[in-house]
Amino acid sequence: FQKHEFFVDMTCEGCSNAVTRVLQRLGGVSFDIDLPNKKVFIDSEHSVDTLLETLKKTGKNTSYLGEKSAQ
Repeated sequence: FQKHEFFVDMTCEGCSNAVTRVLQRLGGVSFDIDLPNKKVFIDSEHSVDTLLETLKKTGKNTSYLGEKSAQ
């Protein structure tokens, strides 16, 4: 799986819960949310476009930051 890094303008626990909800609904993803830095790291076979569209369903300002190299 490719690990992708996204910026999502999350300000609170509610925001990160919204991200969790839309990603779980999409399925086929494993993800980490870094709330203080407003980042979401996603491991998935879905395309970046699909992931971005999904994250945008939260209504938050979202952008793709690039691929994270696997550690």
